[in-house]
Amino acid sequence: MNNAKRYKILNIFNANNSNPTTELVYNSAFELLIAVILSARSTDVQVNKVTDNLFAVASSPQAILNLGEDALKKQIRSIGLFNKKTENIIKTCELLVNLYDSKIPANRYALESLPGVGRKTANVILNLIFGFPTIAVDSHIFRFCNRSRFVIGVTLKIVERKLLTVIPERFKSKCHSWMVLHGRYVCTARKPQCSSCCIRELCEYNKKII
Repeated sequence: MNNAKRYKILNIFNANNSNPTTELVYNSAFELLIAVILSARSTDVQVNKVTDNLFAVASSPQAILNLGEDALKKQIRSIGLFNKKTENIIKTCELLVNLYDSKIPANRYALESLPGVGRKTANVILNLIFGFPTIAVDSHIFRFCNRSRFVIGVTLKIVERKLLTVIPERFKSKCHSWMVLHGRYVCTARKPQCSSCCIRELCEYNKKII
């Protein structure tokens, strides 16, 4: 796909949703961090159900530590991989309290040093909380980019690198949310909704279902 077509697609996304954001519900940087950690292999809907109860009783690193591992595990047991996520959240909260005065660090190295926080999670925090022009690539974005040929890449990191190269600076802070939502609700895995897709005339997918 050429840059002119990419630019048209981004302008359509912007016209349809000029202020996109995550569907995860949060009221602080810490709550978003925990929600994103929980979202691995889980849906945002399920995570929101869990965090609605969790954040009502513990919405800070120290409060999570006061809650304790067993109680935390009971709070999140409906989430996939809850045992490992409990362990990671407890360790992350310990580091936040002891090293960062319970604040979320605003740099990639520090974020990725937290248990349960990989590149995608760090990108989400840097983008949504600190306004960095990062693009967190998940399975939805990976699928959309390769299917539409917006960019082609065999790994998430390659797709991320290419997106950062071709996306104009003014769109970078919004690109993650646009593409996640498009991949989740329109360019779906099993049956893409091509007939209702706002960019179907620009998309280069050669098996459109119209």
